[in-house]
Amino acid sequence: MNLKTWAFAVGLGATVALGNGMAAMAEPAADVRHISVTGVARVAIAPTLARITLGVREDAKEAQIAMAAVSETMTDVLHQLYEAGIERTDIQTNRLSLQPQWEKDRSYNGQGVQKVVGFQAANTVIVTVRDLDQLGAVLDQVLQAGANQFQGLRFGVEDPDAVQDQIRGDAVRDARRKALRLAEAAEAELGVVRSIIDSNAGRHTDQFALREASSRAAMPIAPGELVFEHRVSVVFDLSIPTAN
Repeated sequence: MNLKTWAFAVGLGATVALGNGMAAMAEPAADVRHISVTGVARVAIAPTLARITLGVREDAKEAQIAMAAVSETMTDVLHQLYEAGIERTDIQTNRLSLQPQWEKDRSYNGQGVQKVVGFQAANTVIVTVRDLDQLGAVLDQVLQAGANQFQGLRFGVEDPDAVQDQIRGDAVRDARRKALRLAEAAEAELGVVRSIIDSNAGRHTDQFALREASSRAAMPIAPGELVFEHRVSVVFDLSIPTAN
């Protein structure tokens, strides 16, 4: 082979190699199919505790008198809670405030002049009651002691995270069940799990405000049930069987 022929052969080989490379690059990648589903699990359980937000509010002409009146009444309220068996660690001060009370006096030319005519003091605590059978009696006792502010009652459980852990696996199994049904309907095969997103929806508890109470008998309380819910988003591989 002379030099000219050898050069032609090398050029031809390079052209073929380049053409094969371009063909490989132009070949489309295999389709990657996925299916995304949401799994949900719920459980209803009886509450084991209640949290009450209550307090004392007093008005007076002077700030010191208003605060002193609140302190005296709150001391009586706390004493009643201790007498009812509430642990000190289950009582937490939530808000302590002192606000001026304004009165607007308009003069003849329409100009408004504000002046302080008194003060309002308040002390609010959050109380955890672990014996629900005594909840009504506890509420009556603090009312008798002088509590005049109630901002709500919320039922709960001792360890809500443990309840969520119990139903988290059920949520994943629910997601897989749904994915299998969808794959069967699409005549496809369900593959491995690609991702799991723990999108916990939280838990629902009943809450209501206490408006009126009678000191003659224990306030009737209905704890009911707490519904806990957990959600997960799961992505699976999905493959289409090839015909033989």
